[in-house]
Amino acid sequence: MSKRPTMSDVARLAGVHKATASRALNPSTSGRVNAATARRVRAAAEELGFTLNTAARSLRTNRSFTVGVLLPDLTNPLFPPVARGIEEVLTARGYTALLANTDNDEAKERHQFDVLLGRQVDGFIVATAQREHALLEEAHKSRVPIVLLNRCTDQPLFPLVAGDDNTGILFAVRHLLDRGHRSIAHVAGPQDVSTGITRARAFRHAMEIAGISHEQALVVPAQAYTVAAGERATEELLDHHPATTAIVAGNDLIALGALHVLRARGLRCPQDISLVGFNDMQFADEFQPPLTTVHVPHLELGAEAARLLLEQLDSSEESAGGAPVAKTVLFPLHLVVRESTADVADREGGLG
Repeated sequence: MSKRPTMSDVARLAGVHKATASRALNPSTSGRVNAATARRVRAAAEELGFTLNTAARSLRTNRSFTVGVLLPDLTNPLFPPVARGIEEVLTARGYTALLANTDNDEAKERHQFDVLLGRQVDGFIVATAQREHALLEEAHKSRVPIVLLNRCTDQPLFPLVAGDDNTGILFAVRHLLDRGHRSIAHVAGPQDVSTGITRARAFRHAMEIAGISHEQALVVPAQAYTVAAGERATEELLDHHPATTAIVAGNDLIALGALHVLRARGLRCPQDISLVGFNDMQFADEFQPPLTTVHVPHLELGAEAARLLLEQLDSSEESAGGAPVAKTVLFPLHLVVRESTADVADREGGLG
């Protein structure tokens, strides 16, 4: 059996010092090496079949170069681009993302968190935050490096990367108002998560700006960000307020549930009821009709969350490891207008 190639072998073939070869092959230090030299070193490593010994690297640096990523629902189409954004940034720095699905279950989340801690991950990116979250409060006290993604706790504990939900909802409501709608309802997300409560408040505020009273700005919360929960909430809305002419949904899955209910009741979208989603998830343009929705740059959100976590890890090496500043990064959102919204029909007659 041939001897496994070493860093010295790579350096010799590339015609550089061993330390230079090491820096060139380390994603966190490759930027310090001349680009042409780095390419030569990588070519030599590939020719020899050389791979970095990550175990030895971890022993030297006291890091595992892994990051735990807690996601609430891997079947939700918005999370694959989030995970892709995280992985692209982490991979470039020599880190590996370990994804864990929680199914929005507190016990499962705690188990996954503990398992990942046991694997000595260097930090976490968490997309599962509830407004009140005992696990995150404990992690904060223990100074576990964490960046929150999309959702946050009521009390700011960790850095947060999210979309500007307030402006996104404002764009959706303004679009419907411009089409002549006044009987607009919000089928909201669950109110125990920040996105649900933030978007509901933003809806009421946008309606208030338009001169529509708080009582007329109907909000019917769904119990989850799922198609089934969207169906139940839309049934409740239309049972009590059949004169509604437009719906702003808490997310695209809730919007899909709303579409199912409209079809079942013989209502046409958008001729009878216009519909706006939130997220612009993959295949939203293939709904029937294609969905008007607020676009959220999920890949960019994931990438920025990874960058913030790496920044946190790097700064902890250079300092005493104090608690991270709970800064917030909000990405601008925009409305993508498709075929699920139209001018209000003659059936307009108030909220009922």
